[in-house]
Amino acid sequence: MLKRFIIILITFISVLHLSQTYEIQYENSYNGKVQPNQNPVIVWVNADENFILNSKIKELKSDYPFEITKIEKPSNNIISYAFLKPNEVISTSDGESIGKQEFESTSETKKILGYNCKKAITKINSNTIEIWYTNDLKLSGGPSSLGQKLGLVLQIERNGNSATTATSIKKVKSTAIEKILNKKASTTDLLSYRDLLWKSRFTTLPVFENETINFSDESKSDEKIKRFANGTIILKKIKFPKITKGDNIFVELKQQSNGDAYDRTGTVFFVPEEKSQSFFDGLKNGAKTLPFYENGNGKQYFGVVSTENYQPSVELMRFFTAFGINKFNHIQLKDKVWQTVSPFRQDITELKPALSGKELWIGTFIGNYDKGGHKVSLEVTIHHSDQIVHSNNKVIPLFNTTNIMEMAGQDYATMFDHNKGLFVEFSLEKDLKNAQLRYITTGHGGWENGDEFIPKPNSIYLDGKLSYSFIPWRTECGSYRLYNPASGNFADGLSSSDLSRSNWCPGTVTNPVFISLGDLKAGKHTLQIKIPQGKQEGTSFSSWNVSGVLLGDE
Repeated sequence: MLKRFIIILITFISVLHLSQTYEIQYENSYNGKVQPNQNPVIVWVNADENFILNSKIKELKSDYPFEITKIEKPSNNIISYAFLKPNEVISTSDGESIGKQEFESTSETKKILGYNCKKAITKINSNTIEIWYTNDLKLSGGPSSLGQKLGLVLQIERNGNSATTATSIKKVKSTAIEKILNKKASTTDLLSYRDLLWKSRFTTLPVFENETINFSDESKSDEKIKRFANGTIILKKIKFPKITKGDNIFVELKQQSNGDAYDRTGTVFFVPEEKSQSFFDGLKNGAKTLPFYENGNGKQYFGVVSTENYQPSVELMRFFTAFGINKFNHIQLKDKVWQTVSPFRQDITELKPALSGKELWIGTFIGNYDKGGHKVSLEVTIHHSDQIVHSNNKVIPLFNTTNIMEMAGQDYATMFDHNKGLFVEFSLEKDLKNAQLRYITTGHGGWENGDEFIPKPNSIYLDGKLSYSFIPWRTECGSYRLYNPASGNFADGLSSSDLSRSNWCPGTVTNPVFISLGDLKAGKHTLQIKIPQGKQEGTSFSSWNVSGVLLGDE
């Protein structure tokens, strides 16, 4: 009887020991230096299960979204919980990842927090990962799912410079997990879980979804989408949230041919409405109702420069469609597997002051005369960041010569055939510090001697003095051959899409150039753009699409 009692007692003590929960706290360091203002990783470990979270989650002070990982034992099944919003929780399970982990054991040892540790090594996506673990506590766990089979992981070091190291281990009677996991989670598959969690980390403003941009009398506006210039321009009004100083903004457009086989000029833009007349008025009433610019060459260019009562459209992103992507993928060439969509994505954070908290017309134009035209999807994403690259608080639209209303009679930008070029006057109410010109330029004229294929300098003059001059030119167009199934092939072995061009390639975005103008005093100023535009040959002519926005701090 006594012997049986002793056995039961030993078993009871053993169970108590195995069910003991430990709380381990970890900190991150880089090159031996502890990272400041950390939110330490917290791990609760016992014989039945592990929980991985962080200090703010434990204290119920975490911002959304946040994630908690549970590891069940002895199956090593990983259950992940993502708290996307206060009343939106999703979960998924993964019973395979831990079992697939492979490590190389080493003879190296060291002590961490007084515990004897061994080192194992693995490689993940070309990163060398060193795992320091202990078996002293007869438990398994760690700050991630990595190394759970080895023992209790007290340090993970990546590539010899980035480390997550245990700073404390203590016994706890209970955890606060029941206070955190108190909402029912919707279960989903692992891939969907990762996608939903990733998307919850930023704000997405959908603009267009699989909309047609074509040339047709049948293209009409509806309650959601405005269509102009026979369907080559589409617009939608979008409300932007308040955007903080540390936020980054991206615009992303996906395009496919829906019948048009050619490379075309495209632009994503917004319409400023801070003055009595806007570009939207021209869309509704005709381009010739907008203020015009003339420089002595005998032509009038409507709606391209800022005036006292008018601001032109502002380019968010200029892009160029590829030759017939997707629609013409039936064209077969040896060893060519065509892409099915052209993705155009660009950082537009410098335009934040003109977008934050405003309701604006966002538009997309693709110049074409095809009834099938193109299919596009457009969205804007806002991402919080602590790294501030653009600190300007002022955005002043100055000019945009891209003839967005081309299919409604707006003329091409041929004003650079005159020595005056493009000349803009503007006034500043206050001093503007660290002024920059956000300048986008592309040359056009698609025959042998056209400016599309001839390098031409662009010279920018501020108040009559040369500020900057450069030759916009792209030489990597051949990199995008697989986006251009309908591109013509020449006798010399080149494709049309291979040829270098004046700052654009079929299937690419044209990056803005940021030109420093220094500090500008309040009052009147002038800006002039000069380009040695080529002469007309018969019906062939050259033109330059240039847009400029003044940035700075008031």
